Amino acid sequence: MARDMTPVLKKCRSLGLEPSLLGVNKKPSKKKPREGRKVSEYGVQLKEKQKVKFVYGVLETQFRNYYKRGTKMQGTAGDNLLKLLEVRLDNVVYRLGLARTRVEARQICRHNHILVNGKRVNIPSYSVKQGDVIEVCAKSKSKSAQRFKDILEVSSNRPVPAWLAVDKDNLKGTVNHIPSRDEIDLPVNETLIVELYSK
Repeated sequence: MARDMTPVLKKCRSLGLEPSLLGVNKKPSKKKPREGRKVSEYGVQLKEKQKVKFVYGVLETQFRNYYKRGTKMQGTAGDNLLKLLEVRLDNVVYRLGLARTRVEARQICRHNHILVNGKRVNIPSYSVKQGDVIEVCAKSKSKSAQRFKDILEVSSNRPVPAWLAVDKDNLKGTVNHIPSRDEIDLPVNETLIVELYSK
C-alpha cells in the first residue's frame, strides 16, 4: 500500500500547519518560510486540499471518492467532505484519545484492537454512525497492555470533541452525533477544495 514518507515537521512547515493538529508534540521549526513567487489561485486551492489529505492521512484516489460522496449528500459539498473524513474509524479512535496520532490509530485498527458495537473492525476507513460504541478489545488482552496505558498518559490532556463521549477507564467511547462543520477544528477553507475539483 502507498504511504507518504515525508517527515511530519517538514510537511507541516510547508503547509503552514501546527504539528499538534497531528498529535505530534514537537515544536514547529522557527525557520521563516521563503518568500518566493506569488502563489496562483490554483496553488492556494491545491494547498488547502493537501492540508486535509495530510491531516487525515488519505491518498488522492480515496480523497476524490470522499469528495464524490460529499457532492451527492444533502448540504454543502465542502462540509460533507470534512464530515466524511471526520467519522472515519481511525480518526474517531484518535479523537477519543485511544491513540497518540492518526497513524497510530490506523495501526491499532489494522491490528484488530478495536470493536465497534461489540464486533471487531480492522478497516481504518470504516464510517462510524450516531450511537456507535467504539472500544478497545478485551479478549486480546489489549485493554491491559502497557501500550494503552502509555497512550492515555500522553493523550489525557487532549480535549475530546463534543460529538463524542469517552470513558477512558474502560477504553471506550460513543458517537453522540455526526459532527457539524463548527465542531471540526481544522484550519482549512473547504470551499477552495470544492472549487479545485469543480474545474
